[in-house]
Amino acid sequence: MSLSVAIQMDPIDTINIEADSTFVLALEAQARGHRLWHYGPRDLSFRDGRVMARARPLTVRRVAGDHFTLGPDEGLDLSTVDVVLMRQDPPFDMSYITATHLLDHIHPDTLVVNTPSEVRNAPEKLFVCRWPELMPPTLISADVDAIKAFREDHKDIIVKPLFGNGGAGVFHLKPGDENLGALLEMFGSISREPLMVQRYLPEIREGDKRIILVDGEAMGAINRIPADGEARSNMHVGGRPVVTDLSPRDREICAAIGPELRDRGLIFVGIDVIGGYLTEINVTSPTGLQEVARLGGPRLEGPLWDAIERRWTATRVTAGSGAATG
Repeated sequence: MSLSVAIQMDPIDTINIEADSTFVLALEAQARGHRLWHYGPRDLSFRDGRVMARARPLTVRRVAGDHFTLGPDEGLDLSTVDVVLMRQDPPFDMSYITATHLLDHIHPDTLVVNTPSEVRNAPEKLFVCRWPELMPPTLISADVDAIKAFREDHKDIIVKPLFGNGGAGVFHLKPGDENLGALLEMFGSISREPLMVQRYLPEIREGDKRIILVDGEAMGAINRIPADGEARSNMHVGGRPVVTDLSPRDREICAAIGPELRDRGLIFVGIDVIGGYLTEINVTSPTGLQEVARLGGPRLEGPLWDAIERRWTATRVTAGSGAATG
């Protein structure tokens, strides 16, 4: 099988090849004989019923400072390729949402990973609310009185923007902290969106587990230990990845959500678990593949491409016809 694969991502010259998950997905695709194109979200256009991208042929290699070659750009009709990987980083804003609407026009005849309408319908801090029994006590609201009442009940809380990413704007308010009012005023001055407020989980000191699910199946995990003085475990703010195993509770969570992820065409998903509680479901541009492998876990880009190829083949059988293959 040789597929044509267009990768919608941020500029490839800026990535860290020792950490970037899209890079190893591209390496694996190339090793399987798939042909690659690269384009950015701003290179995407819709004209006269066609979804086009100003794309460039791509080859990749694990050589620091020389990890890619791009060919001349061309107007690529995305309906003529087999797979589009939607891999640009958040924020999950109107630009991101618009890209999902445009890619809806070609999916599933061109297989878009993850399914664009389901990416749009699954913002990480809202989608997780479909399983309230797996979550810590949580409030989503812009109502100041409701937020204050939640704090009165739980004392120690986390406040974060509903559509933030990478740990930006996450605040831990301990009992007695007098900054809640000012914090709510600040958020209200910059956004009309509700906030997510959760009971603080002291187990965060033991780590925030990132579990990778491939087509609904848990395949690997790392644990991220926050730096001293930090309530956030994100690695770009000092979180330290360490080896971990899946606990019975982790497997229970994955078994509960896995079938729906698979049914929605969410092939590559990263979930966050703290103290046995599911806190986020990441479907936009999940990360962690290289960290899992570096800490002795499996190389998950192989199973991911196995799942993509299976899904692509299934769409061909269903449609009774094929897209362009190499």
